[in-house]
Amino acid sequence: MAIIDKPSDYFNTKLYTGTGSTLNITGVGFQPDLVWTKLRDTTAEGDMDHALVDSVRGVTKTLRSNTTAAEGTEANSLTAFGSDGYTVGNNGKFNYSSSDIYVSWNWLAGGTASSNTDGSITSSVSANQDAGFSIVSYTGTGANATVGHGLGSAPRMMIFKNRDEGAEGWFVYHESIGNTKRLLLNETGAATTSSTFFQDTSPTSSIITLGSNHGCNGPDAMICYAFAEKQGYSKFGSYTGNGSTDGPFVYTGFKPAFVLGKRTDSAGGWWLSDNKRSLGFNLNDEYLVADSSNAEQDDGSFASDFLSNGWKARYNNGNFNASGGSYIYMAFAENPFVTSTGSGSLPATAR
Repeated sequence: MAIIDKPSDYFNTKLYTGTGSTLNITGVGFQPDLVWTKLRDTTAEGDMDHALVDSVRGVTKTLRSNTTAAEGTEANSLTAFGSDGYTVGNNGKFNYSSSDIYVSWNWLAGGTASSNTDGSITSSVSANQDAGFSIVSYTGTGANATVGHGLGSAPRMMIFKNRDEGAEGWFVYHESIGNTKRLLLNETGAATTSSTFFQDTSPTSSIITLGSNHGCNGPDAMICYAFAEKQGYSKFGSYTGNGSTDGPFVYTGFKPAFVLGKRTDSAGGWWLSDNKRSLGFNLNDEYLVADSSNAEQDDGSFASDFLSNGWKARYNNGNFNASGGSYIYMAFAENPFVTSTGSGSLPATAR
């Protein structure tokens, strides 16, 4: 399996300040297919909800990770994808005023979607097999079914949203908790179990097995963000907390650029850390929470060190590092620990 030498060609975090008028966001490094944006300010005047827009659903089509809200069309939100970023209008979640600061996390999929008939449901898929990321759009059935994801390898994490039903949350499958369980990205609750989620069946290299639950397979328009693991670029795993400020070290095989994590055996928020908002230094303690509209915090609750080959928890918050607590995470790289040129090449250093 080839190692990705330059992860920023596929994932990048972008910080910017609003203008209150049309703004071209550049410096992403590629034309993104998924943009996840959050207003960071504690005194912001704009809309504090998270906002996700992707190239398959189309510009101005917004979903919010911290609510169950159905997809909305917002004319002045993200209005265009560009070769090095995207364009936003005067919208509170993207660009309210010059006093507001924003972060966006950006992923490259496969551009224009194509039809996929691998499953019993025909899907529309934008897939990047090199980076292990696909955006899967389909119309659910409300009954057991399968759908193709286009990755060529089995996803280790999947995030689903019913685009039509405002009562349905964000379903999350993670390999570490198994095919009988799901988490909700918009809630803090522990993992729950039901065969109606995925028919107790793990995804394969070509298809996702769906149960009858409307969160992943309602008779509605559905979207799924599917992630397969790629050496030196992405990691989807688990860890056990130790309840200490000298917390567990989590090996990823790369210097992280982004980590999203969640406690699974008890309630706990979905914390988001990246390598840009803490200005490139450890402790990495500036965080946002995917299930909340709260502003960015730096109170140490989710403090970590980003190291050359993984990350280390530096706080004993129960959401993050309780003694004996079970946690899952997904991480993307800033630099691989070893490049494709051979085992002697070590470009990544601790911060």
